[in-house]
Amino acid sequence: MQESTLTAPQYADRVVVEKSKRSMQLMSNGRVLKSYAVALGGDPVGHKQQQGDSRTPEGVYTVDFRRTVSRFNLALRISYPNRQDRQVAAARGVDPGGEIYIHGQPTGGVSPARLAQTGPDWTDGCIAVTNREMQEIFALVRDGTAVEIKP
Repeated sequence: MQESTLTAPQYADRVVVEKSKRSMQLMSNGRVLKSYAVALGGDPVGHKQQQGDSRTPEGVYTVDFRRTVSRFNLALRISYPNRQDRQVAAARGVDPGGEIYIHGQPTGGVSPARLAQTGPDWTDGCIAVTNREMQEIFALVRDGTAVEIKP
């Protein structure tokens, strides 16, 4: 009789988002586990400066919270703003914003009017994938996982 060997699930130890390529990779031990096309904030070029600027942050953060109930399917919150983001915003006298997530599609999908207004980057600063992809990401990324967002 042949023994079956069970392998432990492989989780991502890093998430890398390349804004200019609209791509996200789940990494494990330096190799790509999965890759995804992403939508970003409606004004995607540059680092998030303040609440309402529709920019996706840049830098290294962590997944610090997960939502199983969200108007965007499942969602993983990113630890933006960090201390430096808060200091820069305070020096400018603005609110740095927050509640930045990797998430799925909104209930009912993205409205054609929103896409006509923003183009393919339709979020308010988050990183969005399809709902099917978000289910996969949610299973592979644990709280505390590093998220590197590159320009």
